Amino acid sequence: MTTTLRLGVNIDHVATIRNARGGTDPDPVRAARLAAAAGADGITAHLREDRRHISDRDIDRLSAEIPLPLNLEMAATAEMTAIALRHRPHAACIVPERREERTTEGGLDAVAQRAHLTPLVGQLSDAGVRVSLFVEPDARQLDAAKALGAPVVELHTGAYCDAVGERRARELARLVAAARHAAAIGLECHAGHGLTYDTVGPVAAIPTIAELNIGHFLVGEAIFVGLEASIHRMRALMSEARLAAL
Repeated sequence: MTTTLRLGVNIDHVATIRNARGGTDPDPVRAARLAAAAGADGITAHLREDRRHISDRDIDRLSAEIPLPLNLEMAATAEMTAIALRHRPHAACIVPERREERTTEGGLDAVAQRAHLTPLVGQLSDAGVRVSLFVEPDARQLDAAKALGAPVVELHTGAYCDAVGERRARELARLVAAARHAAAIGLECHAGHGLTYDTVGPVAAIPTIAELNIGHFLVGEAIFVGLEASIHRMRALMSEARLAAL
């Protein structure tokens, strides 16, 4: 049982809005400062190969100006590895990436990509970067992450969030089982993708999940209530669910 559940705030889509028109506003680094003030435990940013939202300059500034731990989401490429090694963020979450996708679709196949991922995980770990693999809630993927030497996995919650009725219950059961298996084999377990006020509670209640990473919904909700208020409410819902599970 992990009594304290951390919240990582993903500020990618502040940059998406900025890039829609060009210029410098809204500033994702300012959003990171607001997230810190609202009680976020870390900042997540995905530097995509096509730079569709977060830019190299954003990563420079986040590394230099934000006191919270930076979780750099990255594809398993030589370019992104070099950037991570240069900045040495607190954590690097390796995610699958396809140019044509709107957002990350599904988890990394750590089983099939073991040969490719092994040297990358080793380089990052040797540099003091805490490596996480973004995977489906599947025991085979968790076992592969463990074999690769990654200390952390992040479970993809997209299928759970998109499902309704009995299918959502089945997807939640997969997350519960995967989080339990992660703990059993010595992995720290995180979760994220698509979580909202309506879906976060059951995931936050899973006792072996240590961190949730949430972004798009918080940025969207901020249009109506402000970023700090959206984060405060999300934290409250997470805390209520975790305390009820104790």
